[in-house]
Amino acid sequence: MNPPSRYVVAGNPVAHSQSPFIHAEFARQTGEALTYDRLLSPLDAFAATVRDFAAGGGAGCNVTMPFKFEAFELAGERTPRATLARACNVLRFDATGWTGDNTDGAGLVADIGNNAGVCLHGARVLLIGAGGGAAGALGPLLAAGPAELVVANRTEARAAALAARHAPAAAGTVLRAASLEDAGRAFDIVVNASASSVAGAAVPVDAAVLRPGALALDMMYGAPAEPFLAWARAHGAVGRDGLGMLVEQAAEAFFFWRGLRPRTADVLAALRRRVAAQ
Repeated sequence: MNPPSRYVVAGNPVAHSQSPFIHAEFARQTGEALTYDRLLSPLDAFAATVRDFAAGGGAGCNVTMPFKFEAFELAGERTPRATLARACNVLRFDATGWTGDNTDGAGLVADIGNNAGVCLHGARVLLIGAGGGAAGALGPLLAAGPAELVVANRTEARAAALAARHAPAAAGTVLRAASLEDAGRAFDIVVNASASSVAGAAVPVDAAVLRPGALALDMMYGAPAEPFLAWARAHGAVGRDGLGMLVEQAAEAFFFWRGLRPRTADVLAALRRRVAAQ
């Protein structure tokens, strides 16, 4: 019998990650033989850390902050959505080389539409941030057909570069970049993909970006997301953390690695119970 395939989530920090629980549930559900652990990478040694893991028999890894752009550079082959994002949150180590994918956006869109029950088509969307999370999210968000999508970032030029790269994928969506101070008003959906929550910083935009009843989703979860969620609720919006996105992007990664698409609803419910108890 072959030993279980080995996977990890690589990042810094990474101790908080719930990915090992999620993938253990997926493995149990599908009967796949695999192990999944956390891998803390020094900030200046991501490439060496991942190469060592692969050389030791690793089959693939998820990549979390702040290494998604570095992971893209390490991948010899990239999926179209990773190429558009220029960032990878998943690597697969094949005999012929490394392949990179980005499942963040697919996970976000699935969570908004399937789990939160909010329609992206025709909506006005604000995406806060222009880092790895935002880069992975933008393409799939545009594919869902919003009427308008604004990318707002502290450095507006970085948001403008991200928007310009995605302009060919905008189709009928009005896509533009903005500063955090001039992000706009009354959006239907606001997604916080910035590092503000993990850094413990204040919400980086004015409450005017929220229309009453808007969905305000933070890609973080647990304690780091609470200030953003409280801010959203205080201003008449519906706050949502990143747990649903986490489970949905993990299911996409599992499919990328194993060719099987696990069911997510029960895993998300179990994960919410787990996080609430911690």
